[in-house]
Amino acid sequence: MIEQLVSFIVYAAILIVFLSSAIKILREYERAVVYTLGRFTSVKGPGLIIIIPFVQQMVRVDMRTLVHDVPSQDVISHDNVSVKVNAVIYYRVVDANLAINQVENFMEATSQLAQTTLRSVLGKHDLDEMLAERDKLNADVQEILDTQTEAWGIKVANVEIKHVDIDPSMIRAIAKQAEAERERRAKVISAEGEQQAAEKLAEAAKILAMEENGIQLRYLSALQEIANDRTNTIVFPFSMGSIADAVRGRDSSL
Repeated sequence: MIEQLVSFIVYAAILIVFLSSAIKILREYERAVVYTLGRFTSVKGPGLIIIIPFVQQMVRVDMRTLVHDVPSQDVISHDNVSVKVNAVIYYRVVDANLAINQVENFMEATSQLAQTTLRSVLGKHDLDEMLAERDKLNADVQEILDTQTEAWGIKVANVEIKHVDIDPSMIRAIAKQAEAERERRAKVISAEGEQQAAEKLAEAAKILAMEENGIQLRYLSALQEIANDRTNTIVFPFSMGSIADAVRGRDSSL
Protein backbone atom coordinates (compact mmCIF):
# COMPACT_ATOMS: atom_id res chain seq x y z
CA MET A 1 0.00 0.00 0.00
CA ILE A 2 2.79 2.39 0.90
CA GLU A 3 4.67 1.47 -2.25
CA GLN A 4 1.61 2.25 -4.38
CA LEU A 5 1.18 5.62 -2.64
CA VAL A 6 4.82 6.49 -3.26
CA SER A 7 4.51 5.46 -6.92
CA PHE A 8 1.37 7.61 -7.29
CA ILE A 9 3.12 10.62 -5.81
CA VAL A 10 6.11 10.12 -8.11
CA TYR A 11 3.91 9.80 -11.20
CA ALA A 12 1.88 12.85 -10.15
CA ALA A 13 5.06 14.88 -9.68
CA ILE A 14 6.33 13.82 -13.10
CA LEU A 15 2.98 14.74 -14.66
CA ILE A 16 3.00 18.14 -12.99
CA VAL A 17 6.54 18.84 -14.19
CA PHE A 18 5.61 17.67 -17.70
CA LEU A 19 2.52 19.89 -17.85
CA SER A 20 4.37 22.89 -16.45
CA SER A 21 6.99 22.44 -19.14
CA ALA A 22 4.46 21.89 -21.89
CA ILE A 23 1.91 24.61 -21.15
CA LYS A 24 2.99 28.20 -21.62
CA ILE A 25 0.95 31.39 -21.34
CA LEU A 26 2.03 34.40 -23.37
CA ARG A 27 0.84 37.93 -22.73
CA GLU A 28 -0.74 40.04 -25.45
CA TYR A 29 2.56 41.75 -26.31
CA GLU A 30 4.62 38.52 -26.32
CA ARG A 31 5.37 36.02 -29.07
CA ALA A 32 7.14 32.65 -28.87
CA VAL A 33 9.65 31.57 -31.50
CA VAL A 34 9.34 27.76 -31.40
CA TYR A 35 12.11 25.31 -32.39
CA THR A 36 11.58 21.58 -32.92
CA LEU A 37 14.78 19.59 -32.47
CA GLY A 38 16.72 22.77 -33.11
CA ARG A 39 14.90 23.74 -36.30
CA PHE A 40 12.65 26.81 -36.46
CA THR A 41 9.01 25.70 -36.58
CA SER A 42 6.67 28.63 -36.02
CA VAL A 43 5.84 31.78 -34.12
CA LYS A 44 3.08 31.28 -31.56
CA GLY A 45 1.07 33.45 -29.21
CA PRO A 46 -0.35 35.31 -27.51
CA GLY A 47 -2.39 33.20 -25.10
CA LEU A 48 -2.07 29.51 -24.19
CA ILE A 49 0.41 27.44 -26.20
CA ILE A 50 1.69 23.90 -25.79
CA ILE A 51 5.34 22.95 -26.15
CA ILE A 52 6.53 19.34 -26.31
CA PRO A 53 9.13 19.03 -23.53
CA PHE A 54 12.66 17.97 -24.53
CA VAL A 55 11.63 18.13 -28.20
CA GLN A 56 10.62 21.73 -28.61
CA GLN A 57 12.09 24.93 -27.18
CA MET A 58 10.84 28.49 -27.36
CA VAL A 59 12.24 32.02 -27.10
CA ARG A 60 10.01 34.83 -25.82
CA VAL A 61 10.04 38.07 -27.79
CA ASP A 62 8.65 41.38 -26.54
CA MET A 63 6.68 43.09 -29.34
CA ARG A 64 6.19 46.40 -27.54
CA THR A 65 7.96 49.63 -28.53
CA LEU A 66 11.35 49.66 -26.86
CA VAL A 67 13.19 52.81 -25.79
CA HIS A 68 16.97 52.87 -25.98
CA ASP A 69 19.23 55.70 -24.86
CA VAL A 70 22.18 56.07 -27.22
CA PRO A 71 25.33 56.87 -25.21
CA SER A 72 27.05 60.20 -25.76
CA GLN A 73 29.10 60.15 -28.96
CA ASP A 74 32.13 62.27 -29.90
CA VAL A 75 31.37 63.85 -33.27
CA ILE A 76 33.54 66.05 -35.50
CA SER A 77 31.24 68.33 -37.48
CA HIS A 78 31.77 69.23 -41.13
CA ASP A 79 33.31 72.56 -40.05
CA ASN A 80 35.76 70.75 -37.70
CA VAL A 81 34.04 71.44 -34.38
CA SER A 82 34.21 68.72 -31.71
CA VAL A 83 30.89 68.08 -29.97
CA LYS A 84 29.29 65.39 -27.83
CA VAL A 85 25.88 64.19 -28.99
CA ASN A 86 23.45 61.74 -27.43
CA ALA A 87 20.06 60.58 -28.63
CA VAL A 88 17.15 58.26 -27.89
CA ILE A 89 15.60 55.77 -30.32
CA TYR A 90 12.18 54.13 -30.28
CA TYR A 91 11.82 50.81 -32.07
CA ARG A 92 9.83 47.59 -31.94
CA VAL A 93 9.99 44.04 -33.28
CA VAL A 94 7.57 43.45 -36.15
CA ASP A 95 8.84 39.98 -37.11
CA ALA A 96 9.88 37.78 -34.19
CA ASN A 97 11.33 35.13 -36.51
CA LEU A 98 13.81 37.56 -38.10
CA ALA A 99 14.64 39.27 -34.80
CA ILE A 100 15.79 35.98 -33.26
CA ASN A 101 17.17 34.07 -36.26
CA GLN A 102 18.84 36.83 -38.29
CA VAL A 103 20.85 38.57 -35.57
CA GLU A 104 22.43 37.33 -32.35
CA ASN A 105 21.13 40.11 -30.08
CA PHE A 106 18.81 42.54 -31.83
CA MET A 107 18.87 45.04 -28.94
CA GLU A 108 22.65 45.29 -28.85
CA ALA A 109 22.87 45.29 -32.65
CA THR A 110 20.38 48.15 -32.91
CA SER A 111 22.23 50.12 -30.24
CA GLN A 112 25.61 49.77 -31.95
CA LEU A 113 24.12 50.62 -35.33
CA ALA A 114 22.47 53.72 -33.87
CA GLN A 115 25.79 54.93 -32.46
CA THR A 116 27.70 54.56 -35.73
CA THR A 117 24.84 56.06 -37.76
CA LEU A 118 24.60 59.05 -35.43
CA ARG A 119 28.31 59.81 -35.83
CA SER A 120 28.19 59.30 -39.59
CA VAL A 121 25.15 61.50 -40.26
CA LEU A 122 26.07 64.37 -37.93
CA GLY A 123 29.65 64.42 -39.18
CA LYS A 124 28.35 65.53 -42.59
CA HIS A 125 26.75 68.70 -41.19
CA ASP A 126 28.03 71.98 -39.77
CA LEU A 127 27.55 72.92 -36.13
CA ASP A 128 24.88 75.49 -37.02
CA GLU A 129 22.84 72.79 -38.74
CA MET A 130 23.15 70.49 -35.71
CA LEU A 131 21.74 73.22 -33.49
CA ALA A 132 19.06 74.59 -35.81
CA GLU A 133 17.92 71.62 -37.93
CA ARG A 134 17.44 68.78 -35.46
CA ASP A 135 14.18 67.63 -37.04
CA LYS A 136 15.91 67.06 -40.37
CA LEU A 137 18.82 65.23 -38.71
CA ASN A 138 16.41 63.07 -36.69
CA ALA A 139 14.61 62.09 -39.90
CA ASP A 140 17.89 61.26 -41.67
CA VAL A 141 19.13 59.02 -38.84
CA GLN A 142 15.73 57.31 -38.55
CA GLU A 143 15.58 56.59 -42.28
CA ILE A 144 19.03 54.98 -42.31
CA LEU A 145 18.37 52.90 -39.18
CA ASP A 146 14.97 51.77 -40.41
CA THR A 147 16.42 50.63 -43.74
CA GLN A 148 19.27 48.65 -42.17
CA THR A 149 17.23 47.03 -39.39
CA GLU A 150 14.44 45.91 -41.72
CA ALA A 151 16.33 42.65 -42.37
CA TRP A 152 16.21 41.99 -38.61
CA GLY A 153 12.43 42.39 -38.41
CA ILE A 154 12.74 45.69 -36.54
CA LYS A 155 10.87 48.93 -37.21
CA VAL A 156 12.52 52.15 -36.00
CA ALA A 157 9.63 54.45 -35.08
CA ASN A 158 11.49 57.58 -34.04
CA VAL A 159 14.91 59.06 -33.32
CA GLU A 160 15.40 62.15 -31.16
CA ILE A 161 18.70 63.97 -30.64
CA LYS A 162 18.61 65.06 -27.00
CA HIS A 163 21.76 67.09 -26.37
CA VAL A 164 24.55 68.66 -28.42
CA ASP A 165 27.25 69.56 -25.91
CA ILE A 166 29.89 72.07 -27.02
CA ASP A 167 33.24 72.90 -25.40
CA PRO A 168 33.06 76.10 -23.25
CA SER A 169 35.75 77.80 -25.35
CA MET A 170 33.70 77.12 -28.46
CA ILE A 171 30.60 78.56 -26.77
CA ARG A 172 32.47 81.85 -26.23
CA ALA A 173 33.60 81.87 -29.84
CA ILE A 174 30.02 81.27 -31.01
CA ALA A 175 28.81 84.14 -28.79
CA LYS A 176 31.39 86.48 -30.32
CA GLN A 177 30.41 85.36 -33.78
CA ALA A 178 26.73 86.00 -33.04
CA GLU A 179 27.55 89.46 -31.66
CA ALA A 180 29.59 90.31 -34.75
CA GLU A 181 26.76 89.11 -36.95
CA ARG A 182 24.27 91.34 -35.10
CA GLU A 183 26.59 94.35 -35.50
CA ARG A 184 26.99 93.60 -39.19
CA ARG A 185 23.23 93.43 -39.68
CA ALA A 186 22.76 96.71 -37.78
CA LYS A 187 25.30 98.46 -39.99
CA VAL A 188 23.72 97.03 -43.13
CA ILE A 189 20.26 98.18 -42.03
CA SER A 190 21.60 101.65 -41.19
CA ALA A 191 23.34 101.91 -44.56
CA GLU A 192 20.21 100.77 -46.36
CA GLY A 193 18.20 103.41 -44.49
CA GLU A 194 20.65 106.15 -45.46
CA GLN A 195 20.58 104.98 -49.06
CA GLN A 196 16.79 105.06 -49.16
CA ALA A 197 16.74 108.52 -47.51
CA ALA A 198 19.24 109.83 -50.07
CA GLU A 199 17.16 108.44 -52.91
CA LYS A 200 14.03 110.14 -51.54
CA LEU A 201 15.89 113.43 -51.09
CA ALA A 202 17.13 113.25 -54.66
CA GLU A 203 13.58 112.63 -55.89
CA ALA A 204 12.30 115.58 -53.81
CA ALA A 205 15.02 117.83 -55.18
CA LYS A 206 14.06 116.93 -58.74
CA ILE A 207 10.39 117.70 -58.02
CA LEU A 208 11.23 121.04 -56.39
CA ALA A 209 13.48 121.96 -59.32
CA MET A 210 10.61 121.40 -61.72
CA GLU A 211 8.34 123.84 -59.83
CA GLU A 212 9.20 127.57 -60.07
CA ASN A 213 7.97 128.44 -56.58
CA GLY A 214 8.55 125.02 -55.03
CA ILE A 215 11.78 125.89 -53.23
CA GLN A 216 10.17 128.99 -51.71
CA LEU A 217 7.24 126.95 -50.42
CA ARG A 218 9.63 124.43 -48.90
CA TYR A 219 11.60 127.30 -47.34
CA LEU A 220 8.46 128.74 -45.73
CA SER A 221 7.44 125.27 -44.48
CA ALA A 222 10.83 124.82 -42.81
CA LEU A 223 10.50 128.25 -41.15
CA GLN A 224 7.09 127.29 -39.80
CA GLU A 225 8.49 124.11 -38.26
CA ILE A 226 11.30 126.08 -36.62
CA ALA A 227 8.89 128.73 -35.32
CA ASN A 228 6.94 126.08 -33.34
CA ASP A 229 9.83 125.81 -30.90
CA ARG A 230 9.89 129.16 -29.01
CA THR A 231 13.26 128.45 -27.37
CA ASN A 232 15.14 128.80 -30.66
CA THR A 233 16.47 132.01 -32.15
CA ILE A 234 15.49 132.15 -35.82
CA VAL A 235 17.86 133.66 -38.33
CA PHE A 236 16.37 134.41 -41.75
CA PRO A 237 18.96 133.94 -44.46
CA PHE A 238 18.74 136.23 -47.49
CA SER A 239 20.87 136.22 -50.55
CA MET A 240 22.74 139.36 -51.57
CA GLY A 241 20.71 139.48 -54.76
CA SER A 242 17.48 139.68 -52.80
CA ILE A 243 18.83 142.60 -50.71
CA ALA A 244 19.99 144.45 -53.81
CA ASP A 245 16.60 144.00 -55.42
CA ALA A 246 14.92 145.38 -52.30
CA VAL A 247 17.22 148.42 -52.28
CA ARG A 248 16.63 149.15 -55.93
CA GLY A 249 12.90 148.88 -55.38
CA ARG A 250 13.09 151.44 -52.55
CA ASP A 251 15.17 153.87 -54.60
CA SER A 252 12.79 153.69 -57.51
CA SER A 253 9.86 154.47 -55.25
CA LEU A 254 11.63 157.61 -54.08
